[in-house]
Amino acid sequence: MLAIKLQRIGKKHQPSYRFVVAEKRSKMAAPPVEDLGSYNPFTKASSVNKDRVAYWMKMGAQPTVSVHNLLVTQGVVATPKKAVKMKKAEKAQEAAPEVAVATAAAAPVEAPAAEAKAEAEGGQS
Repeated sequence: MLAIKLQRIGKKHQPSYRFVVAEKRSKMAAPPVEDLGSYNPFTKASSVNKDRVAYWMKMGAQPTVSVHNLLVTQGVVATPKKAVKMKKAEKAQEAAPEVAVATAAAAPVEAPAAEAKAEAEGGQS
C-alpha cells in the first residue's frame, strides 16, 4: 500500500522534509516512488506539486496524519484537519505513585526496628 509521507533530509538539528510517495511499511531511507514537494519546519514554508498529490490520492495513496494536515493548510485537500494522536507519558506518572507507596511502606518498618533497638539498649542499662 502506498502512502504520502514525510522523508527527513538536512543536517543534524536542522531538519527539513520531503513529501514523498513510498510504501507504507518502507524505511524512510529507502528510495521513494516519487518526490512531491518539500517542507521546512523552521520557516513553515512548504511547496507541493498539487497535481501529482491529487493523482496519487486518486490512485489510492493515503497521506499520513501530519501530511494530511499540511495538505489541508496548503489548500490541496478540502477535508478538515485530523487530530494527531500522541503517546502520553504515563510511565512517569505511574512511577511517582509507586515510589510514594514504597517510601510510605518503608517508613513504618524502619520506625519499629529503631524502637526495638532503643528498648534493647535501655533494658541492658
